[in-house]
Amino acid sequence: MNQQLKTKELIFSGVQPTGNLHLGNYLGAIKNWIELQKKSECMFCVVDLHAITTTEGRENLKDNSREVAAAYLASGVDPKKSIIFVQSSITGHAELSWTLSCFTPIGWLNRMTQFKDKAGKNKEKAPLGLYSYPVLMAADILLYKSTHVPVGDDQKQHLELARDIAQAFNRFFDTDFFPIPEPVIMGDATRIMSLRDGTKKMSKSDPSDFSRINMTDNADLIRKKIMKARTDSFPFPETKENLESRPEIQNLVKIFMSLEDITLAKIINDYSGKELKIFKEDLFDSLESKISKITKEMSKLLEDNEYLDKILREGSSKANLISKRNIEDIHKLIGFYKS
Repeated sequence: MNQQLKTKELIFSGVQPTGNLHLGNYLGAIKNWIELQKKSECMFCVVDLHAITTTEGRENLKDNSREVAAAYLASGVDPKKSIIFVQSSITGHAELSWTLSCFTPIGWLNRMTQFKDKAGKNKEKAPLGLYSYPVLMAADILLYKSTHVPVGDDQKQHLELARDIAQAFNRFFDTDFFPIPEPVIMGDATRIMSLRDGTKKMSKSDPSDFSRINMTDNADLIRKKIMKARTDSFPFPETKENLESRPEIQNLVKIFMSLEDITLAKIINDYSGKELKIFKEDLFDSLESKISKITKEMSKLLEDNEYLDKILREGSSKANLISKRNIEDIHKLIGFYKS
């Protein structure tokens, strides 16, 4: 993370409850939140309204939402410092999404590359929610007048849209009501790739379970997946340039860098010319020491739905106070009728 944040700033971020949380979710998002909550006010959302834009996201939604909440808590997100809540429990998200969609030109949405990627060849059959979900994402951020949003490379375009929408709304009503949210650019691990193909993002939708490290995997399974992770037969790269031409190894190095908070130069210095098996063994040791603790704590939390629901209720209550106040102000700005 390369930005200094002040205590007055409000950070918003979230993870979809689509089941099978994996290492990419943790290293790309949740791990970075632990430091952010020490410096700023933070709101960490379980974005279940986004999850239902895909068929698989609609399955086991309640249990999956609890799993994400458990991952937040097990990773170190502190409900005393941060607001943890489920998106659908706050009606302001859907309402503001509609309002903002009325200030969003179709042309802006047509430029969103993720819709093209997710819809694939079946654009005509894709749900409207998948097409318009960048507006909902903007509503998530702007509803709380968030000032900063942690983003990876694949999310920058959506934050740019949120900024454009905020500016369009402010211009129309000649106001500065919405802050223009700034990105908090996270480190190299914001985009963790598949263990089977270094050119594809790690994903729960990949048919091969060996393409990812699930946050619920035990140590034996993690070791098998790391040792079987696709690489080549050459020794560990000796230079940064050599590494860049070997995407699968580069991906494993990024994972190691993020877990241990060490530099690429140190890793190359330590492993240059060595057998890849030696590097993989050390990577597994790192994963076991860091991820296994989270996995065990998640398992414990998931046995106590009452506690998880209590945390989410308390978070929703806090989020709802902010949402209601801001929605009322938006109504006044727009001039909606109130009896």
